[in-house]
Amino acid sequence: MGRKKLTAKQHEFLQFLIDHTRETGVWPTYREIIDHFGYNSPNSVTQNLKALHRKGHLTRDDQGYHLATRYQEQEEPGIPVKGIISAGTLQEAVEADLGTITLDMLFPNLDQIFAIRVSGQSMRGANIRDGDYVLLIDEDIPEGGIGAVLYDGETSLKRVHHDDEGLRLEPCNPEYDDIHIQPDVFEEVTILGRYVGHINDEGIHKKSGQGTPAVR
Repeated sequence: MGRKKLTAKQHEFLQFLIDHTRETGVWPTYREIIDHFGYNSPNSVTQNLKALHRKGHLTRDDQGYHLATRYQEQEEPGIPVKGIISAGTLQEAVEADLGTITLDMLFPNLDQIFAIRVSGQSMRGANIRDGDYVLLIDEDIPEGGIGAVLYDGETSLKRVHHDDEGLRLEPCNPEYDDIHIQPDVFEEVTILGRYVGHINDEGIHKKSGQGTPAVR
């Protein structure tokens, strides 16, 4: 079952289950969960358990619910959040364990994202270079957006444009020519995914609102 993004409340609920089972070695009772969160009825517990199970964070058998294997073995890897710092006037530093920043926080719909390694320099102008790992999501590519397409048995990462002459695949490097695909062969074009970012030695580059990569 694929992992899906949790709401803030669901994440807090899951973290309580993880912390309780690690500290006590047993699954918390309904009463312990209700007392911890201040719920008015057991139905709130059931709804949260079902949501976490549906999103792939819990498993279920005849004995009840259990943490998914990755939570039983170790915490989900991420960047530790070690405190709070002021971005206004000088204030006393606040040190605290505020959890971690995980990939599903950086990339919503993480379960739909996959990576492909780039070969060539046609997208150099978008800061996507040979050897980078481009991150794609299984969605249509908007007009002028960057994405991966499959045509005539070959794949290409380009900016995608539609006009009266058909489909135009535009490189981000003047040394490369546009690729034109006539309307009568549109059915032979397969959209592999929409660009959402890429990874290289400099770090994670996430697509900004303007469609250009921004270093994270």
